[in-house]
Amino acid sequence: MPLMSASGSFTRYKIVGDVPDAVLREPVDILKHHAFQDIDATADERSFGWVSFEDMLDNRFASAPPQKAHYLLFALRLDTRRISPAVFKKHLRVALDAERQAGKEDGRNFVTKDRKTELAEQVKLRLMARSLPIPAVFDVVWNVDTHDVYLNSTNSKVQELFEDLFTLTFELHLERMTPSFLAARILGEARTKELEDIEPSPFAAGA
Repeated sequence: MPLMSASGSFTRYKIVGDVPDAVLREPVDILKHHAFQDIDATADERSFGWVSFEDMLDNRFASAPPQKAHYLLFALRLDTRRISPAVFKKHLRVALDAERQAGKEDGRNFVTKDRKTELAEQVKLRLMARSLPIPAVFDVVWNVDTHDVYLNSTNSKVQELFEDLFTLTFELHLERMTPSFLAARILGEARTKELEDIEPSPFAAGA
C-alpha cells in the first residue's frame, strides 16, 4: 500500500459531470468487470486491472470492500513481462543460425525477411513464457463527497492507463487538476479566456 508510506507522489483529478448513484452504491460489481487478470501461466506481455487496496492478489475485493467512510479505495495493478534486449538478440541469433543451417541442407542460401520476422516473434513468445511478469501497484483514492480522485503515480504512461481504465469502468471523465484547471475553476467560465492570453514574465535580466 504505497499510500500508507511516509511519502509519495500523486496525481490529482476531478471527476467532470454528474456521478450516478448506482456507481457509488455498487462499486465492487463495477470494479470486478475490469478486475486484474493474472498472466503468470501465460506468455502475455502485459495485464492490468483493479485489485483490492489492501491486497494486490485480491481481484474480487473479498478481503475488504473499497468503501471507507466517504472514500473509495482500490488499486490499479499492472504486470509487465520484460525481455532483456541482449537476451533476445542472443536467442534470435541462435534461431537464425539454425534456420540457415537447415536451409543449406535443403538447398536454400538465405532466410527471407518474412521468415526472420516469424522467427523473431517465435523467440519473443518463447522467452516471454519463460519470464515472470513484474507486478506494480498504484493506489487510487476517490473522495465521494467532492469527487476528487488521487492516483499514487506521476508517471505519464501510468496516468494515461489509469484515465482510460477509469473512464471505461465507471463511464466518467477525469480532468487532471493542473494549475491551469484550478485557476479556471476559481475564475469561472466567464473569465477562462483570460488564462489563454497569459504570457510568461521575464524575471531575470536579459531573459
